[in-house]
Amino acid sequence: MIVAAVRRKGVFLRYTAGSLIATVCSEVALFVAYAVFDTGAQVASILAWVAGAVPNYVLNRLWAWKKQDGERGMRQAVIYWGVTVATAALAVLVTDATDGLIRSQVSDRIDRAVLLDAAYLATYAVAFVVKFVVFDKWVFGRARGEAPDTVQGLA
Repeated sequence: MIVAAVRRKGVFLRYTAGSLIATVCSEVALFVAYAVFDTGAQVASILAWVAGAVPNYVLNRLWAWKKQDGERGMRQAVIYWGVTVATAALAVLVTDATDGLIRSQVSDRIDRAVLLDAAYLATYAVAFVVKFVVFDKWVFGRARGEAPDTVQGLA
């Protein structure tokens, strides 16, 4: 029981760190795409998702949950990318709606980009815990019948 709690805490901390790295990648991509390259909110959100999703998958699989074997790889990938694409779709809807609301109110493109970044970040902040539970329980967690992780000398 204690071993499982310590393991879950370590996984959650690594998941959080990986999510922060992915968030920085996404936020920079969104801001640059929207403010510098003058893309629309939807295109900027999609580019931001790509910029964060790829490192996030690698960090989650290899670092947070320490999955390096190919076992269950396809099942993990399908569920992971399904959750990630659903979250991305929500973020695209939120940033596009935010852009529609603020476009007539905020004339400066940089200011609008900052507000879009905030809306994008808020969407992912809401999804953060839900994604952890799904990833831990159904994507990267132990396979049915697999022995729990052990700490040397405790199991």
